[in-house]
Amino acid sequence: MESSGLKKNITILIHILAWLVIGLVLFVLSPLSAGVERPIEFWIKQGIMFSFLIGIFYFNYIYLIQHTLFKNRTSVFLIVNLLAGLAYVGLLILYDDFVGMQEIMHRTFRPDVPYTPRPRNYYWDISHLLVFYMSVGISTSIATVQKWQEDEKIRLKLEKEKTNSELSYLKAQINPHFFFNTLNNIYSLTNIDVEKAKAALLKLSRMMRYVLYETEKNQTLLSKEVDFIQDFLELMKMRLTHKVKLEIYLPDKVSDVEIAPMLLLPIIENCFKHGVSSQQESHILIRLEKTPQELHLETKNTIFKSSENTPEGKASGIGLINTMRRLDLLYPGKYSLTIDKLNPENEYRLHLTLKIK
Repeated sequence: MESSGLKKNITILIHILAWLVIGLVLFVLSPLSAGVERPIEFWIKQGIMFSFLIGIFYFNYIYLIQHTLFKNRTSVFLIVNLLAGLAYVGLLILYDDFVGMQEIMHRTFRPDVPYTPRPRNYYWDISHLLVFYMSVGISTSIATVQKWQEDEKIRLKLEKEKTNSELSYLKAQINPHFFFNTLNNIYSLTNIDVEKAKAALLKLSRMMRYVLYETEKNQTLLSKEVDFIQDFLELMKMRLTHKVKLEIYLPDKVSDVEIAPMLLLPIIENCFKHGVSSQQESHILIRLEKTPQELHLETKNTIFKSSENTPEGKASGIGLINTMRRLDLLYPGKYSLTIDKLNPENEYRLHLTLKIK
């Protein structure tokens, strides 16, 4: 509120100073530069012109532009200003005739020459009309630029709100989807090895703490994300058989740069969801590398189609699709994602390059 009030006061001060400069230069200093003392009638006319210009400026700026030009009533805006300009010049002509300005100015500049009435010189009237429309043009330009800035500010605010809303929705989709799959895995373990199931629940609880506290933030440390992925992989190893060849390459230490939480997990989770078979040999490769400027994630897995009757089959692709959407929203122009799923080896190959410092 204080900032808004200060900004308003500064704007008012700028307007006052601008009009003081215009008034002094055009209506005071310019006539005085001729070196001839002007009569009081002349200065009254200068005051009328200056007041009229200020009046039309703020009439346009505050009222007319808002109710005509910005409401697609351009013809009304033009007609009103045209009539106002003619009224302005007409008022000056009436004033000159009323006080006898032509004779007064003649006696001021040529006191020794007898006065002879002449036809009015409309050159000055046209000049005054141009100055009038210059005031109209300036007020219109300022009001238009300010409206554009306000509209742009509103547009950016709405876009940000939409993005934040969409990101919240996407994260809400990713988290339950992940835990649904993980709990399903632990349920399977309870029928095979109770001790392993207990160990899996401990790991899951640690992962849940990460999700509860870190995903509420827009950014988390990469080291925390890597630890989370490591827990996930350890959890997945508990249910794998000897038929799965698993190659994991995670960095031991990473610099503490920031990354969106749970951004990489759906990609890695996808490997286990579609790359594991209880009947056939399978292969999963996960390689995560950090360079000074970029993060590289490479995954490969043998493709096995999930049954549509299983939870994995019904939810197929949700996590990965949402991750791609999050990348678009959070890292526009800062990532590249290549996917190859049509190759002789029947592998799903993914390579993500993310620019982070």
